[in-house]
Amino acid sequence: MQKTWSYKTYEIKEGLKPGSSKFRYFFVVSESGEKKCNYCVWIVDDALSRFDTSKDFNTIVSSHTETWHRWVKRKIDAADFRNRVLKFDETGEKEINLSEMREHVKMD
Repeated sequence: MQKTWSYKTYEIKEGLKPGSSKFRYFFVVSESGEKKCNYCVWIVDDALSRFDTSKDFNTIVSSHTETWHRWVKRKIDAADFRNRVLKFDETGEKEINLSEMREHVKMD
């Protein structure tokens, strides 16, 4: 994880999945040292150019992090601590349960 910040009583660690060739940006939400859930932003390869024409992961992160922070805060405000993915593909975006994804994403 690259960065840590706080919201209400929660600590959020965030960062790109290390060593991944696919865009996976994780938010690990904890309270009092106990992990509550993972949120992930997943951008499929065919949609990367919508975020940055060069498809550079770091550029995408720096230009969209605040939007994703708002998503995480909304989830926390709603007490929605299910493991969730905000998936962007060629047709748009959708939020899905991490456990329901065909291609399961793990932190390591």
